[in-house]
Amino acid sequence: MGTNGSTMLEPLRQGLPPLNLAAASDAAFCALHARYEAVREARRFTRRTLDQWHLGDRFDDVCLVVSELVTNALRHGLPANAPRLAAPQPPVRLHLLRWTGRLVCAVRDPSDESPVTRDPRDDCSAESGRGLFLVDSFSDGWGWQPLSGTLGGKVVWALFRLPQP
Repeated sequence: MGTNGSTMLEPLRQGLPPLNLAAASDAAFCALHARYEAVREARRFTRRTLDQWHLGDRFDDVCLVVSELVTNALRHGLPANAPRLAAPQPPVRLHLLRWTGRLVCAVRDPSDESPVTRDPRDDCSAESGRGLFLVDSFSDGWGWQPLSGTLGGKVVWALFRLPQP
């Protein structure tokens, strides 16, 4: 876990919404290993970070979106045959970025596959497939972008508008 400026964000720059990253007032990230506790770790990290940024009142919506993005990254963003616990580098990273009027949650994973949205009304009995529908419902916008270069993979992000002080 850490707080860092442009060096950590540079690989994500191409995959984030068109906001000036240099103007971000705060940025924090959390590296997540591929294990069951990762979603809980992401929630705890989100709670601590939003509290530090005095955005605790947005926790419920942001936490739901973070949970869905991290779950999708772990479920669909990792190679099926990859060692889950032995990987030297955590394969998933959660980034939280704050501007005066915006908050972005970005999750990076090693897969080049695009996220697939499904309308939950198509299959009410389905156990999964609702994640991006929830992300779309609880955020003010979301998107994804493949990452090029040596990093590879993709970043999926969700944007939240914040009330102006």
